[in-house]
Amino acid sequence: MSIFSFDTWWWPYLFITLACAIPTGMWRWVGVLAIGDISEGSRWLVLVRCIATGLVAAVIGQIIFAPTGALAMLPLWARAGSMVFGFTVFLTLRRNMALGILSGQIALAVAWFVLVGV
Repeated sequence: MSIFSFDTWWWPYLFITLACAIPTGMWRWVGVLAIGDISEGSRWLVLVRCIATGLVAAVIGQIIFAPTGALAMLPLWARAGSMVFGFTVFLTLRRNMALGILSGQIALAVAWFVLVGV
């Protein structure tokens, strides 16, 4: 089965969703089952949290400093400014992650329309 298996408009979206959700969900359930008896302050769990935080930081760094595709058309100051704006909103609004992410995305979209156009 591939992304080209069916000739309907919705099939590629369903295929991509399943191809992403099944592997991610599987490893999340393995983690839930494996971590049941581990205390929250254990060294292994702290290590896992540190690795996860490092991976997120690396992805954000790559998006800002070495973007690919359409995002590379924006200058560095616009990408970094959008991130700083989103982080400032996050800190200002009582650490509301959803509003921080949304405001950063809106700032990036505004920068895109002002600097690149439609």
